Amino acid sequence: MSPLDKFFKLTEHGSNVRTEVVAGITTFLTMAYIIFVNPAILGDAGVPKDAVFVATCLAAALGTIIMGLYANYPIGMAPGMGLNAYFAYAVVLGMGVPWQSALGAVFISGCLFILVSVFKVREVIVNGIPHSLRVAITVGLGLFLALIAMKSAGLVVASPETLVRVGDMHKPQTIMAVFGFLLIVTLDRLRVPGALLIGIVVVTIMSFFFGGNTFHGFMSLPPSLAPTLFQFDLKGAASMGLFNVVLVFFLVELFDATGTLMGVASRGGLLVDGKMKRLNKALLADSCAIVAGSMLGTSSTTAYLESAAGVQAGGRTGLTALVVALMFLAALFFAPIAGVVPAYATAPALLFVACLMLRDLVEVDWSDTTESVPAAITALVIPFTYSIAHGIAFGFITYAGLKLLTGQARQVKPVVWVIAALFLFKYTYIAG
Repeated sequence: MSPLDKFFKLTEHGSNVRTEVVAGITTFLTMAYIIFVNPAILGDAGVPKDAVFVATCLAAALGTIIMGLYANYPIGMAPGMGLNAYFAYAVVLGMGVPWQSALGAVFISGCLFILVSVFKVREVIVNGIPHSLRVAITVGLGLFLALIAMKSAGLVVASPETLVRVGDMHKPQTIMAVFGFLLIVTLDRLRVPGALLIGIVVVTIMSFFFGGNTFHGFMSLPPSLAPTLFQFDLKGAASMGLFNVVLVFFLVELFDATGTLMGVASRGGLLVDGKMKRLNKALLADSCAIVAGSMLGTSSTTAYLESAAGVQAGGRTGLTALVVALMFLAALFFAPIAGVVPAYATAPALLFVACLMLRDLVEVDWSDTTESVPAAITALVIPFTYSIAHGIAFGFITYAGLKLLTGQARQVKPVVWVIAALFLFKYTYIAG
């Protein structure tokens, strides 16, 4: 048995080094967009873009290394989409908070995470989630992933009249994305190893001929991290005026990360009796990544839903995560190559994974509306509000409310009442 096999327990998980490497590359390719999107979003809030680029790569690598080596899960981590938008547009631009103070709020929320993780409060919360809501979270994540994928592929576009509508099906990018999706499904059906990665690579190659993609070289030196390194302002963040900001960060991070961890773990068959065996280690990894990211100069780092693509490619252990982390570090020097893969090349892989995640709907008890309705609400609200946290919040509130109104309050675990009450408090008294 090789050292890698022994450390990551590859044989025990029915995997091997080659499969884990392919899975890691697949996950990275589906996550690589954050390297360029995060600096653009935080840059709008006045955070130096070049430094954010470096902070993004380092935070993603560090968080993913912890997840891989400590928790041994095939889950990649990086600054979260949605969380960075809240940081930039709601807190900094909307409330006029200096970005240094906003980073301080992220740091405090991360420290709170570490405390509740060490004392296993988060584990109690997650394990207290009813089965119907756990299933709904996975399905909701699938729908959310599908929306992101179809948007990236140009299949779905915004519309002022109907919110969304079908995109221009004549665009080469959209046609290539559809071709890539069909290719991935076909290869997977034929049990071709690395089907998702092959699909991404093929569409990327096609993009040079039909999508106007251009190659900008192989290597470039990373910019300086100094403008954002240790620039977080704890004094400003600790002021009563930012208490709401810290609480919102805490709640959103808690349920975004928790929902993603459970969804990805479920997709990879990593749940035992509906629970993550090393959940507390995964939660600690997530917490430490948030703190480290705020020190480096980026918004909250969290587990990435796109990890489901790597899991579908066969990733089952922390070796997949380690490969993802190494590629994020390499991206510091090979940014031109990382930027070659267009969003519509990774969209087919994400859409395929989303389709597979919807099959968990069969596990919902549709004969009991106090179970099925909250599950449906959770699954629907996640994509329609573009927020994992809002979907989970509506699900908990609906679940607790229906159980109470139908005289089944005793069936509800205490943690559900606490979470539902916290979300009601947030929606009633906290803006954002």
